[in-house]
Amino acid sequence: MTGTSRILGLIPARGGSKGLPGKNVLDLSGRPLIAWTIAAALESDVLGAVVVSTDDLTIAVAAIDAGADVPFMRPSPLACDDALMVDTVLHAVDSLAEEGRVYDAVMVLQATSPLCSAQDIRDAERLFDPAGGVDSVVSVVQTAHSPLWVNTLPEDGRMCDFMRPEVIGKRRQDLPTYYRLNGAIYLITVEALRRQLAFIGQNTMELVMPADRSVDIDTIIDFEVARPRRTRRPGVTLLWLD
Repeated sequence: MTGTSRILGLIPARGGSKGLPGKNVLDLSGRPLIAWTIAAALESDVLGAVVVSTDDLTIAVAAIDAGADVPFMRPSPLACDDALMVDTVLHAVDSLAEEGRVYDAVMVLQATSPLCSAQDIRDAERLFDPAGGVDSVVSVVQTAHSPLWVNTLPEDGRMCDFMRPEVIGKRRQDLPTYYRLNGAIYLITVEALRRQLAFIGQNTMELVMPADRSVDIDTIIDFEVARPRRTRRPGVTLLWLD
């Protein structure tokens, strides 16, 4: 796609996390968690602006220090547990439009996906082609285990019906490949978002990301898994997981 200055990079980061309190500003290898996503967004060089939508002053300060723009504070009704992401995104788009900052599309990037890279962001932008019928791009990752191996358990604990008929006698390699949303990137035209009030529609293209960049932080275990370390050699940057 061309005209990338018309894409708003938006990082939603409210202050009311229950699973891991204060997670958006927890120190992750020397930076607040949110700073990793901001750095990737800025480095990608395909976004017209990198804006953080938050209701929390501490998050706002950390975001500004990391180079993002925080032109407004998110209203409390959009920062509660049952607030919809679509409403938060449209609030940001409309608030910026009132200042004369109008964008054709918005790329939502999650602070809780700190291993998402600038190249992932560029890859999503490359797949985005509203004129060619692709008005949204959403990131996914291959599942570690097939959902065909999953079932509920009866109260009596008997597993006689646990295995689905279609997987009996099959090897893992014989089963279809499944993917899940990894939560890192949602790119969509503003028009499509207003029309369908969802990020996935008839014209959505997938961006497949590797598992090692698809960690989504909800708990302290996720946080420890996502702790990145960088070792620099001449012309080489290595990133691995603890």
